[in-house]
Amino acid sequence: MKFRGFAAAAALALGLTALHPTSALAANIVLNPGFESGLSGWTCSSAEAVSSPVHGGAGAVRGTPAGADFARCQQTITVQPSTAYQLSAWVQGGYVFLGATGTGVNASTWGQPGAQWQQLKTSFTTGATTTSVAIHVNGWYGTGAYLLDDVILDGPGGQPDTEAPSTPGNLAVGNATSTSLTATWSASTDNSGSVARYEVSRNGGAPAATTGTTHTATGLTPQTAYRFKVRACDAAGNCSPYTGEVTGTTTVGGGDGGDLPERVMVGYLHASFANGSGYIRMSDVPAEWDIINLAFGEPTSVTSGDIRFSQCPVAECPNVESEADFIAAIDAKQAQGKKVLISIGGQNGQVQLTTTAARDKFVQSVSAIIDRYGLDGLDIDFEGHSLYLNQGDTSLANPTTPVIVNLIQALKTLKSRYGPDFVLTMAPETFFVQLGYQFYGPGPNGTADRRSASYLPVIHAMRDDLTLLHVQDYNSGPITGLDNQYHTMGGHDFHVAMTDMLLAGFPIMGNAANVFPALPPEKVAIGLPASPNAGNGFTTVGEVQKAFDCLSKGTNCGPYKPRGVYPGLRGLMTWSINWDKYNGYEFSRSHRAYLDRQ
Repeated sequence: MKFRGFAAAAALALGLTALHPTSALAANIVLNPGFESGLSGWTCSSAEAVSSPVHGGAGAVRGTPAGADFARCQQTITVQPSTAYQLSAWVQGGYVFLGATGTGVNASTWGQPGAQWQQLKTSFTTGATTTSVAIHVNGWYGTGAYLLDDVILDGPGGQPDTEAPSTPGNLAVGNATSTSLTATWSASTDNSGSVARYEVSRNGGAPAATTGTTHTATGLTPQTAYRFKVRACDAAGNCSPYTGEVTGTTTVGGGDGGDLPERVMVGYLHASFANGSGYIRMSDVPAEWDIINLAFGEPTSVTSGDIRFSQCPVAECPNVESEADFIAAIDAKQAQGKKVLISIGGQNGQVQLTTTAARDKFVQSVSAIIDRYGLDGLDIDFEGHSLYLNQGDTSLANPTTPVIVNLIQALKTLKSRYGPDFVLTMAPETFFVQLGYQFYGPGPNGTADRRSASYLPVIHAMRDDLTLLHVQDYNSGPITGLDNQYHTMGGHDFHVAMTDMLLAGFPIMGNAANVFPALPPEKVAIGLPASPNAGNGFTTVGEVQKAFDCLSKGTNCGPYKPRGVYPGLRGLMTWSINWDKYNGYEFSRSHRAYLDRQ
């Protein structure tokens, strides 16, 4: 019985074999199957070629899934119709998927090989009209990196494709911001019908691959020219000649306008109150100051969004000038190249844009102030309880808390209304920025202060339009730096540690998958009190300049060693011009001379 069963089964198998389509040949038709030539021939997302560990040869690929990106590597291969193929790959990782798709083809398998190499295998038969398939390998949500090597598609290839696609046409570079440029072009044609990718080279460097007809280059330097060229490559690895180079130039960003000096001094002027330091007329503001922030515009109520500004009353400021003289003096400062802004908020000006109506009123009322006095822009000095994050609002790039969303929309509207010369600055406290290295909003348990680091999504959303961020390195508790040590205000080390966090970027709550990206040094200034009377955390002239030396030159550093050297660090901000005068102009005269020597 056993022999008869065996014979019957064998006969059935032979019969089925006779009915099969053309069987596969023992030939691997994958281009660069062992990644000995890096990623050549492959289109990969969130993956890189590595030299160790490998399954065989000298190369492999490491893919790192992130969010909805599964780190897929794929290759389109010419095949023959009605033909059987075997697909395999050697992999490591938590979850790894192997598959092939094409007309009438949808094969897949997966494994969980862990730290040991494992071979995944699947098979498929092409349809009567199938001429190409796309093979792919990818990971899965939150399962860590995977390794890939020695991919085999066993079967006959189609007719060899040796003809390159046509060169893409109509290359153009535009949509410039201070840190990005976008290249666009018209599609290439390919006789095989399988243009796999376009390769975009910037300034003659290694190309970036994309499957579409647009590419945005990010992380660029403001006010800098970049050259782009593009070519088309098909699935067989044939590439067209590059187009001619086209040049695009990034903007200066944030309303800088190109007419501010390389090193700037920013000061707040008590325009609506005296605060014990004495009133200074606009015409008497010393020439050392490049940006003059009028303090303060304040709301009619916390949630109204209706911002009002008026000059200091005569009863408090007997020497206050008339509005006409005030406006004329602003004009005169601007003629000298100075920028005059309205600063919104301050210690007493709580602004919560909880509704779209408040958002729109904010835009309308701030515009009215800017237009009335002919100002250059806006400073955001939201303190206290103005900003906060709701429970579950953890996305830096896509916040959901209304006071955050509405502020971002309002600032973008104002920027759009006034154009590229609109100056935008921000003066948050360390609690609202650097504290994000430890805490972000109410945190996963809902027990932290929901205001923690709540400026970060606003700064991030406006980074291309921001002229200057000058965090208040004063009136601050101890803050943990990137060295995981607490730093206390009053000495140069505190300013170095706090500023380095802005210029190097930092993981929010220590999460390497959720990072506040570094700001360009040209957009960052150090915020300081002008005198011991102006606020806690006064730092002597010598200590301030040691901090600036350490950050911009890498010299005079103390215990904290910054993650880089930042020659473009823009300058200094102080609270306030009035307290500087009260202290004999020590801040402005000493630091202006120092900055001019840098």
